[in-house]
Amino acid sequence: MFALSEGNLQRKILGCGDGPASFNAEATRRGSHVVSCDPMYLFGTSDIRGRIAETSEEVIEQTRRNAGEFVWTSIRSVEELRQRRMAAMETFLDDYDEGKAAGRYVDGSLPVLAFADNAFDLALCSHLLFLYTTQLGEEFHRSAVRELCRVANDVRIFPLLSLGGQRSPYVDAVIADSGSAGHEVVIETVAYEFQRGGNQMLTIRRR
Repeated sequence: MFALSEGNLQRKILGCGDGPASFNAEATRRGSHVVSCDPMYLFGTSDIRGRIAETSEEVIEQTRRNAGEFVWTSIRSVEELRQRRMAAMETFLDDYDEGKAAGRYVDGSLPVLAFADNAFDLALCSHLLFLYTTQLGEEFHRSAVRELCRVANDVRIFPLLSLGGQRSPYVDAVIADSGSAGHEVVIETVAYEFQRGGNQMLTIRRR
């Protein structure tokens, strides 16, 4: 979803709002330097495991009810989606204690991050900004993207759709803000598409 090259994976990467995802664990095994931040990381492994158990069925049921909003090609069914997500979350949980001790999982959340200016080469944010358009609001989006640009030279946000499958109205506001700040802003089509129409990311590069 972020069109990451082998060269990208050699950079210092921040994953923002990563939740119980396996990217940090898998990238670390490959020798990458990744830090993930999420308010979830305030909690211990058993608490997070319990939260996953409480919410996973509801998430899958919502997907089943809205199956027409998704592209069922690389993932062929709701049941396969369940299996893949649970496997990814188990990979995360197996890595969490070690990764937290190593500083790879950091309790934090947008729009204010406890990282120094230019701490990372690349910041990735998936399924948070733009997706939760109604819940987070325009000013949150503007402030969050400015903060991501403060801590990283290259910022990538995916997808550009809000819940329900419509393009977020805040995409244009963020593009305007970033352009006014002198950054290079590009919308790129990527190979990944699960949410129907959700195959674009916003890339912001500081000049």
